[in-house]
Amino acid sequence: MTNDVEIELLGITKRFGGNAAVDSVSMSVMRGEFLTLLGPSGCGKTTLLRLIGGFANPDDGRILLSGKDVTSLPPYRRNVSTVFQQYALFPHMDVFENVAFGLRFRRVSGDELARRVADSLEMVRLAGMERRLPSELSGGQQQRVALARSIVLNPRVLLLDEPLAALDLKLRKQMQIELKGLQRKLGISFVFVTHDQEEALTMSDRIAVINGGQIQQIGSARDVYERPVNAFVADFIGLSNIFKGTVESSDGQFYSIRLGSHKVGVRGPDGSSSKQHGESVSIMVRPERIQLMSPQTDSGLPGKIQSQVYLGESVRWIIRLDDGTEIQVVEQNREVEGPSFASGSDVTVRWEPANAVLLS
Repeated sequence: MTNDVEIELLGITKRFGGNAAVDSVSMSVMRGEFLTLLGPSGCGKTTLLRLIGGFANPDDGRILLSGKDVTSLPPYRRNVSTVFQQYALFPHMDVFENVAFGLRFRRVSGDELARRVADSLEMVRLAGMERRLPSELSGGQQQRVALARSIVLNPRVLLLDEPLAALDLKLRKQMQIELKGLQRKLGISFVFVTHDQEEALTMSDRIAVINGGQIQQIGSARDVYERPVNAFVADFIGLSNIFKGTVESSDGQFYSIRLGSHKVGVRGPDGSSSKQHGESVSIMVRPERIQLMSPQTDSGLPGKIQSQVYLGESVRWIIRLDDGTEIQVVEQNREVEGPSFASGSDVTVRWEPANAVLLS
């Protein structure tokens, strides 16, 4: 373990009955990193967070925090704080006492307690609200109190279990920006759990995509969006079009893939063995990387527009290809010269080979 690693999980497994909620997970969280655990409900992400925080013990494997084995230590003996989805504020205590609760438990008192509480409330922009009760606060303000209560303890790691889930969409987007700014200001590691792909892409330095208790892919937002390693990651993060075809040829970097009676280009996956002629493969193209062309275009896949969805900043086209496959194409809603397409129009779709990914 290097000095830059804050959390290291080594072969962590947690079973409930005969099912492994977390299955042989090994991963690291770097110092000062915002890492998001992303996946569908029931995939094991919250269980993994609870294991890091000490609220559950693994059946196998070890957990290291700052190089120290804490696998069997209770939460209060780990230098970790947790922000829960429901905030868990004490309704009979005012903001000051909610934030001070952990400090009093640690026997911090007097001027130091007052200073640390004031600093934490200033950091989350709640200065002046010390004597309000939780019932007198908005949802966003309650969430900030929960954050202040955690950061006042000066943890090395902050764990966040879907803390924005109860907020309305506009406030949620605002808090995403504030959380990321807070993490940068504090300079500590955040481990954030969500099932919201856009939230993960917005906030994370790296994303660990989880399914079935296992990490499917871990990398930057750009990595997991533009270079998904398998069909689950491609389909779960953002909109994707997945085609099934067979390999025609390859130059080692790009492949020619036959889709029905047509050939298309695609780049190969990183670090994988080469695909052979005639091998069945899946390829992924993001909707915004597909070009919508007139039906007279020589190269591409012919189809027919089924419908269009106006999304304000963009337009989404639903297109049925000649082989029956339905795909989506997204174009930015801007005034440009070019063909105008309506429902029922014949079209051709194409993409640059570098914008399509051959899935492992």
